[in-house]
Amino acid sequence: MKKKKIIIAITGASGMVYAQRFLKRLKTEELQSQISETALVISENAEKIFKSETKTSKLSELKFPVYKNNNFYVPFASGSSAFDIMVIIPCSMGTLGRIAAGVSENLIGRAADVMLKEHKKLILVTREMPLNLIHINNMKTVTEAGGIICPASPAFYNNPETVEDITDTVVERVLDLAGFDITATRWKITDN
Repeated sequence: MKKKKIIIAITGASGMVYAQRFLKRLKTEELQSQISETALVISENAEKIFKSETKTSKLSELKFPVYKNNNFYVPFASGSSAFDIMVIIPCSMGTLGRIAAGVSENLIGRAADVMLKEHKKLILVTREMPLNLIHINNMKTVTEAGGIICPASPAFYNNPETVEDITDTVVERVLDLAGFDITATRWKITDN
């Protein structure tokens, strides 16, 4: 199996536990053997929200190569880059709207645009409810352009007991959508 190059973007939506658990999962031996390169981009609002929602003071402490959101001079800002996957987790509705409109005012928007134009995998883990018609239309536009909308909707098949257990049902689904070979149980049926 070819090793993957993955861009992780974190935007200013609530749900930083999804980003935290996703990054932690990428560091496991199971996934490290499938990844050749990672890049992390953090929006300005994401850093503030991350501090307020988690016990980690900075996302940069998670030991990933971090790129500034205003830096367009990075390999994955170009269509000639060899990155395979981009996951935006969590993805704010503002970021979704800018991607749907083709606005590349920052590195996250530009990298997403590159993934779509090069027909590579773009997964947006959206975090908002309820949705208005603008959100729904933006999701439709991104889907029609080749992106994958993966709302942060946890599963409860496995009777999760902790917030991490609940969060991990979304994280494992994202990893599955990204094409990683994972050993997680998505669901099971039990006789009662």
